[in-house]
Amino acid sequence: MRLVMLSVLVLLVLAAPLFAAGPQTVFEDKFDGKLGDGWTWLRENPKAWRIKDKALEIRVEPGVAGNVKNALLRPAPNRSAKKYAIEVTIIFTTPPTAQFEQAGITWYQKGNPVFKLVHERIDGKDWIIPARVPAPEKTVQLRLVVDKDKYTAQFRPDAKGEFKTVASGGLKPSEDERVSIQCYNGPADAEHWMRFEDFRILEVE
Repeated sequence: MRLVMLSVLVLLVLAAPLFAAGPQTVFEDKFDGKLGDGWTWLRENPKAWRIKDKALEIRVEPGVAGNVKNALLRPAPNRSAKKYAIEVTIIFTTPPTAQFEQAGITWYQKGNPVFKLVHERIDGKDWIIPARVPAPEKTVQLRLVVDKDKYTAQFRPDAKGEFKTVASGGLKPSEDERVSIQCYNGPADAEHWMRFEDFRILEVE
C-alpha cells in the first residue's frame, strides 16, 4: 500500500508542470465603490467621472489623444522579463454618434500616448482599433498583451467566448511606461458616458 502511495506521489510531482497555475493577477480593480490604489488622473474633470454599480463611468468629452480629459493612468508592469495582459470591459451606455468617439486602453511612454486598443466610432460604424475590425456590440472586452518588445491586441464581443487577435507588432521598451483607460472625441452637445468594468493586469505564460 505504501509503495502504491509513493508511486502516486511521484507521478503527481512529475505531472505538476502539466497542471501549472494559470494567469496570475498582478492588479485588479472592480470599481466597487471607489478607485483602487495606484491610479492617477490626467486632466481630471471631477464632474465628468463617477463610480456607479461596480463600474467606472467617464463622460466622453471633446478632445483627442494629446489633450484627453479624465484619462486614468497607472504604472505599467515591468515587461522586461515577463509577459502581461491588460484587460478591461467597455460598455457604450449611449450609442456613440461623433466621428472617432472612442473608449479603451492607451499605452504611454514618457508622458506621451504611443499606442491604443479601443472601441471606436468611424464613418457611422463601430470598430476595434487597431486593425479596424467590425464590432457593432455595445459591450466589448479588450485585452492588450505585452512583453519586452511587442504587443498583441485582442477583444471579445459581449465579453464572452474566446479572445480574437486583431493586431500585433513591435512595442519598444521605454522609461516611465504607463497604461491608461480613457475616452475622447465625444459630442459637445450631448452627454455620453462610457462604462469601464473589471480592469485587470495579469502575468501570463
